Amino acid sequence: MTLDIAKYPTLALANTPDELRSLPRDVLPTLCDELRTYLLNSVSHSSGHFASGLGTVELTVALHYVYNTPQDHLIWDVGHQAYPHKILTGRREQLPTIRQKGGLHPFPWREESEYDVLSVGHSSTSISAALGLAIAEAKEGNGRKVVSVIGDGAITAGMAFEA
Repeated sequence: MTLDIAKYPTLALANTPDELRSLPRDVLPTLCDELRTYLLNSVSHSSGHFASGLGTVELTVALHYVYNTPQDHLIWDVGHQAYPHKILTGRREQLPTIRQKGGLHPFPWREESEYDVLSVGHSSTSISAALGLAIAEAKEGNGRKVVSVIGDGAITAGMAFEA
């Protein structure tokens, strides 16, 4: 699904987090509206799950706007929440191929993008992984920030409590 610039003029300006960060803050609500519509239109033609991603549109835009990704690390716990992240990190045109042979992986996948810090799924490991990365960063001292995004279902797992 090629992006229709007339239908998504603001989203067309944000194919990467660097491009997103160059936008003025007052256009971010419009970007979120267009991102949500694009997500619905593209994933409805494939077998992907879009409900979780719809709930993280504003969060994803805010995280990539505020943090210097990929230098700063975003750790996604529930992969379906990361569809907006995939759209904003150079994989927008491939989103309709999600869950298809040769298409995008349905979860963050390290081999797919430098913005995917860990290959994850439904794992409840984001908090402990982020903690490990933050400890390593504290020793390295590069100024990297680490953020964990975990959903309400995943936070009830034992591994999340242990972290």
